[in-house]
Amino acid sequence: MEAIEAKHHSAIRTSIDGRLRHTPDTPTRNRKPLEAPAPFDATWELRCGPDNWFRILYEVDEQKKTVSILAIGVKDRNRLLIGGKEFT
Repeated sequence: MEAIEAKHHSAIRTSIDGRLRHTPDTPTRNRKPLEAPAPFDATWELRCGPDNWFRILYEVDEQKKTVSILAIGVKDRNRLLIGGKEFT
């Protein structure tokens, strides 16, 4: 989160809480399963923020009923920047 402007932190937290609390493993327009290999071995991606600028990479543990946020990045055209580093 340090690489993302502080003014966006609240919106990101709200999206995480609202969209991942009940059905984190159900595909929607802004939530989709990822194919391997994905950055940080994430299995899901949530798009949020202005113009869906942010990407939240996470995994779901069905047995423990938990969601683990693995990374939060910024999508800049066809590049994904996480912590200032580019991932494909």
